[in-house]
Amino acid sequence: MIRVTRRYRFSSSHRLHANRLSDAENASLYGKCNNPYGHGHDYEIEISARGPLEPRSGRAVDPAALDRLVEEQVLRTFDHTYLNSESAIFQELVPTTENLARAVYTRLQASWNSVFPGPWPVLDKVRIAETPRNIFEVSENDG
Repeated sequence: MIRVTRRYRFSSSHRLHANRLSDAENASLYGKCNNPYGHGHDYEIEISARGPLEPRSGRAVDPAALDRLVEEQVLRTFDHTYLNSESAIFQELVPTTENLARAVYTRLQASWNSVFPGPWPVLDKVRIAETPRNIFEVSENDG
C-alpha cells in the first residue's frame, strides 16, 4: 500500500460560540475565540489517500482527480467564508477546527466513489493545521 498526501490552503473566519450556552459560559469556554466579530485562519489542509500501485500508471492516486474533488467539496465550500453563517453545517455545530476536519472528511467521503469508483484508493486521513501549534486529524476509522 502507498499513502499519498496532497496539501491545500484556504482561509476562513469563525466565532467559537455554542448557542445553547450563555454568553458568560461561551466567554469562559472559548476565551478570545468567542470574539463577537469572529477571527480568521489560513488553514493548511492535507488529504491522504491510500491504495496499491495501479500497474498502468504506477500511481496509487490520480492527483488531478483528487485536486478536482478537493476543489469542489472543500475549497469552493469553505474558502473565504464566515463559517458560522455561510456554511449550513455550522448553523448547528460550533465551527471548531475539530468539527471542520470532520465536515471536510464527511464531504470528501460522500463524493469519493463518484471520483474513484473502484475499491482503491480509499480516503485515509484529513489533517488541518489551524495554526503552527493547533493541528487536527480525522482518519478513516474516526470519520
